Amino acid sequence: MRRGVDRQVAGGCITPRTLAAALAMTRPAPSRLFVGLQLGLGGLLLQPFAWLQSVFWGRALKRLDLPDDPVIVIGHWRSGTTYLHQLMAADPGAATARNALTVAPQVSLLLKPWIITVLNRLMTATRPIDAVPWSALDPQEDEIGLARLTLDTNMAGVAFPQDYLRHFHRCVLSTTRDFQRKLLHFVRLTWAHDGEGKRYLLIKNPTHTARVTFLLDLFPKARFVLMKREPVDAVRSLTLVKQKLADLVGLQPAPDQQRQVEETAMAHRLLLEAFEAARPQIPAGQLVEVNYDELVDSPMNTVERIYRELSIEGWDQACDAVQARVERARTYNPSQVLLEPKAEKRLQELMAPANASTTD
Repeated sequence: MRRGVDRQVAGGCITPRTLAAALAMTRPAPSRLFVGLQLGLGGLLLQPFAWLQSVFWGRALKRLDLPDDPVIVIGHWRSGTTYLHQLMAADPGAATARNALTVAPQVSLLLKPWIITVLNRLMTATRPIDAVPWSALDPQEDEIGLARLTLDTNMAGVAFPQDYLRHFHRCVLSTTRDFQRKLLHFVRLTWAHDGEGKRYLLIKNPTHTARVTFLLDLFPKARFVLMKREPVDAVRSLTLVKQKLADLVGLQPAPDQQRQVEETAMAHRLLLEAFEAARPQIPAGQLVEVNYDELVDSPMNTVERIYRELSIEGWDQACDAVQARVERARTYNPSQVLLEPKAEKRLQELMAPANASTTD
């Protein structure tokens, strides 16, 4: 039961239109049809409520004034973006996407109290991919919610892991107009869902590392936090996470670890190259870079530095809540990240140039 709920939180409750588009693009493997049924059934059952939310909230959302200076946490997956997001989202003045929104954004405003109650009762205490604590109101990256509304997200490559790089090029290194509209709609949902009485909007999404130009078009005063980690460690960790996600929500079986390493290493390089190409467009004072080890070793000092350098107001009001989240995180006991020997050897071969450049 709980694994089924975790599957819904990670990738279920997809709108019927999104599911139909996915099935039209790629046929699921026969062995994964039951997973596909689980992922799509929730969205089908919720569709009448989605229509009601559209009726009650549609015009209000389009008129909703958004902050023009959101704080956006970016960086390659497994580089500390989740931990930083958790710490910053602990600030009572920060509005952000949370599991209760991303699990079913099409009904999240209409059914908010019910969703929170159900998730808190039925979710496992930790994420199935890495044992990080989570709950209904824990923060979540917006790509997870967007995947319910459009096929044009990085999650398409998670759902169809045999075609990961095709979807990475299609959805991460480029964007469609439909995706851009859906992203703006999702940001409005986030502010409506969590923004009452809040000081600033916080967005976390590693995929946005390649979308800086588009984000600055939407929010010229957007402030970015770039998380950085040793490439070999980030790629190794993401390789295992992708294997686990394929088992949890994939509509195809996962590739073997060696192929996963090769594709993940290539995507790592392309993602960071896309960011570096856009870096000059970020105005002075709107970018802070944070090393993974710095965040892990000195979380309070690191978050305080981010607030100071990005001129985020309210650190005095936030620090106690952030400290409490730091203390909560001390109970986290991460599993060892170990690849099969052939995959690890291939990883070292591929990442040797990157590792050399970080030590120069």
